Amino acid sequence: MAIAIKTRYDEFHELFPKEPAFRWKQAEENFFKLGKNSWQDVSNLPKDMRATLEKDVPWVSYIDSQIMESSKGDTYKALLTLVDGQKVETVLMENMRDQWTICVSSQVGCAMGCTFCATGKMGLTRNLTADEITDQFRFWQTFLLQHPRLPDRISNVVFMGMGEPLANYENVKKTIRTWLTYTDMGPTHITVSTVGVLPVMEQILTDPEWPDARIAISLHSADPITRKEIVPSSFDQFLPKLKEWIARYQKTYGNRRHHLTFEYVMLRDVNDTDHHAEVLAELVTELGQLKVNLIPYNFTDIGLQRSLDSQIYRFKQILEAADVEVMVRKTMGDDIAAACGQLIVLGGKKA
Repeated sequence: MAIAIKTRYDEFHELFPKEPAFRWKQAEENFFKLGKNSWQDVSNLPKDMRATLEKDVPWVSYIDSQIMESSKGDTYKALLTLVDGQKVETVLMENMRDQWTICVSSQVGCAMGCTFCATGKMGLTRNLTADEITDQFRFWQTFLLQHPRLPDRISNVVFMGMGEPLANYENVKKTIRTWLTYTDMGPTHITVSTVGVLPVMEQILTDPEWPDARIAISLHSADPITRKEIVPSSFDQFLPKLKEWIARYQKTYGNRRHHLTFEYVMLRDVNDTDHHAEVLAELVTELGQLKVNLIPYNFTDIGLQRSLDSQIYRFKQILEAADVEVMVRKTMGDDIAAACGQLIVLGGKKA
C-alpha cells in the first residue's frame, strides 16, 4: 500500500492551525540558509514550536543518499531514498562559469516511454511532491558546503532528470516559485524540459502563476514518422499543433533571453541523416527565435547507438547553413550513468 506523503506546509498547518501566515514563511526561508541542519537551527521560530517540528516534521524529504563522482570530478550523481522507500536520481554538473548546474527529477520513473531513455524503462511509479523536488536543490547546496574545495554556487537548474515535468505541473510550478523566492537564481536560469505535453503547454500560456522559466522541447525529430517511432507519446498532428503553440508562446514570452530550445538526441541511422537535418532546419527557420541543442546519445543498454562524430558535425553544418543557432552538448557524467537519458532506478514498486 502506498504511503500518503504530506508536504511540510500541510504538516505545519495541521500542527499549528491558528498561526498567522507569516509563520510558515519564517520557517520556509530557513531551508535555503547555509548551515541550517534541523528545526532546532530555525532561530526565528519560538522554541516550543521548533521542538514540535523537530519531533513531527522531517527537515528534508529524503532518508538516505548515495553519491557517485565522475572520473573528471566535474559531475556528481546522487541516489536519494524517499520516505516511502522510492528512489530518485539527481545530478550536479560543473558549468562554464565555474559554478554548478543541477539536473532534477520530477517523477519516480516516467510514462512517456521514449525509446532512447533509460528512465522510460521504469514506467511511472508516482509524481514527486514539491518538497521532494525542492530538496534536490537543498541536497546539493549542503553537499557543496561540506566540500569547500568545490565552487559553492548553484547557478542553474534543469528539469531534465527522471520524469516528464509537465505531467507533474502543480508541484513543478510550486517548486520553481519557491526557488525564485528563496535563492538568488533568476527565472531564465531555470529550464523545464518537456517531451511536448500540449494540453499542459497550453495551460502555461494562460496561467498567471506560471513562473517565467525557460522551456526546452525534446523534439528529437522534425520528421513526424521518425518522431513517432522514437517518442511514442507523439501523434500525427503533433508538429502542426506544436508550431501553433510556439507562435503563441513567442508572442507572449519570447525575447533574446527567453528563447525556446529544441533538444535533439543524436541516434545513429535513426534521426541523424541529411534528410532529418534539412527538415529540422526548415522547421526552425519557419518559427524563428529557436535554438537547437544536439545531444550525443549516451549508452543505455537499449540497443541504439550514438551518431558518429563526423555525422554530428555534418548535421550541425546543415543547420548552420540555414542560419540555425545550434550547439552540441558536452557529454558529462556518462562514466557514472549520470548523462542525459541514463538515469534509472530498477526494482521500485508501483505506488
